[in-house]
Amino acid sequence: MPDELKVTERLAIPLAEIELRASRSSGPGGQHANVTASRVEAVFDVRASAALDEAQRARLLERAGTAVTAVAQEARGQARNRELALQRLAERIAAALAVPRRRRPTKPTRAAREGRLEGKRRTGERKRSRRRPTLEDG
Repeated sequence: MPDELKVTERLAIPLAEIELRASRSSGPGGQHANVTASRVEAVFDVRASAALDEAQRARLLERAGTAVTAVAQEARGQARNRELALQRLAERIAAALAVPRRRRPTKPTRAAREGRLEGKRRTGERKRSRRRPTLEDG
């Protein structure tokens, strides 16, 4: 098992900075579920982390809060749930650190403008044709 959690190409968090808690899983499972602590919760404290630089820390605090948490209880065994929880934690941290691409403003094309206006004309014509005839229509 590696000793760090790879979040992005440039960021890996040491497992020592991630708190892993095991508890009893909820839901069905019979006698086995009553005695095994297979549910795993992974908690990452953003403020206490030495792996993050200041920009990453500020972004994570703003978008995810002081603690990022992930829970897994689908698998029957604690080891598999641990893997799932760490994987989900990495996904959450990566999503919070992702900077969306800036939108480049564009103009609608001439054909798009004309098509939109033509659609509006057709709709108006359809509604006009549904009206009661007036005296002028004769």
